[in-house]
Amino acid sequence: MAVRKIRTMGDPVLRGKSKAVDKIDDGILTLAQDMIDSINTGYQEGIGLAAPQIGVSKRVIVINLDEDIKVYINPELETIDKDIEMEEEGCLSVPHLKAEVPRKKKIRVKALNLNSEKIELEASGILARVFQHEVDHLDGVLFVDRLDKKTKRHLLFEYNSQQKQEE
Repeated sequence: MAVRKIRTMGDPVLRGKSKAVDKIDDGILTLAQDMIDSINTGYQEGIGLAAPQIGVSKRVIVINLDEDIKVYINPELETIDKDIEMEEEGCLSVPHLKAEVPRKKKIRVKALNLNSEKIELEASGILARVFQHEVDHLDGVLFVDRLDKKTKRHLLFEYNSQQKQEE
């Protein structure tokens, strides 16, 4: 299919709420394959990718853990464990920056696969974190929005400085 350009912070598509997928048709299958191709390129290594990151406001995410790429459509998250973990996160849409982000420790995920079959699973550790990060993208939230004001201000300053250097 096609490797698509990853949208970066400042692009309005990253701040909108994505629409649910009503039907898994050829368009959604192509989108999923483009997302897989886009996360699997040598110049950008990602664990997860949400459709808005390639400019499509649909509730589709892909997760690439241990060379096993899976597609989740219309994912819904439910908290199982209210405990919070702080771990470092980065994002393809906020290149070169990382920060400690609070996330729920254990969640339940409900979604559809590409065959329109319902999936339900429990996730903890890195998988729970990736699901939360990618579903945030579907809701127009970036990881920097989850930071305290001081850390967020510092990261945004760093990001803006990098953008000026790249121009």
